[in-house]
Amino acid sequence: MAPPSLFIVALVLITIATVDATTFTIFNKCSYTVWPAAIPVGGGTRLDPGQKTTLTAPAGTAGARIWARTGCKFDSSGRGSCVTGDCGGILVCAAGGATPATLAEYTLGTAGKSDFYDISLVDGFNVPMSFGPVGGSSCHAISCAADINAKCPAALKVNGGCVSACIKFNTEQYCCRTSGPSACQPTDYSRFFKGLCPDAYSYAYDDKSSTFTCAAGTNYQVTFCP
Repeated sequence: MAPPSLFIVALVLITIATVDATTFTIFNKCSYTVWPAAIPVGGGTRLDPGQKTTLTAPAGTAGARIWARTGCKFDSSGRGSCVTGDCGGILVCAAGGATPATLAEYTLGTAGKSDFYDISLVDGFNVPMSFGPVGGSSCHAISCAADINAKCPAALKVNGGCVSACIKFNTEQYCCRTSGPSACQPTDYSRFFKGLCPDAYSYAYDDKSSTFTCAAGTNYQVTFCP
């Protein structure tokens, strides 16, 4: 029998290993097929209605995102294209997707620190989405369940979705590339997105009402068409 001290060390290492990995369950409740994409880890699957998949990200993963691609066609080698969210015509994305795309964004903390997560419409909207913790966590689940495509202003309408004003007009007023938070204010277009999805980022400096935290080691679910 191993000495008690070795048993305790082994138990601690198992616990750390569990805490150091986060599982994301991705569920398609849409009436149509989606192809989940994710960077820097995961993605590259097809989800028909009612199907789900999972991806695992290590603690400390930063600047990550998950999104749905729609209207995709891929050949046996994984080459093809999508109407929305396409990432260079490949099944397993190595870079961000084309706009418009509803984004689940996250940065994972390490032991004793917090995860940060949000839903972003800064690149526009293609598919309704919810994003939140699972497993009895008391953290806040967030959602953008509105059919924004059906109500999209004519100026922002594109095939398969609704782009943001920054993507459409590419001006400082809407993109806030050099303006600070005091100079960069909501616009009628960002208020349109915020009015339909209060939890979501609607423009670059929408942090106060759109960034959420949870304890590191929490597992999450992303649902398309919740």
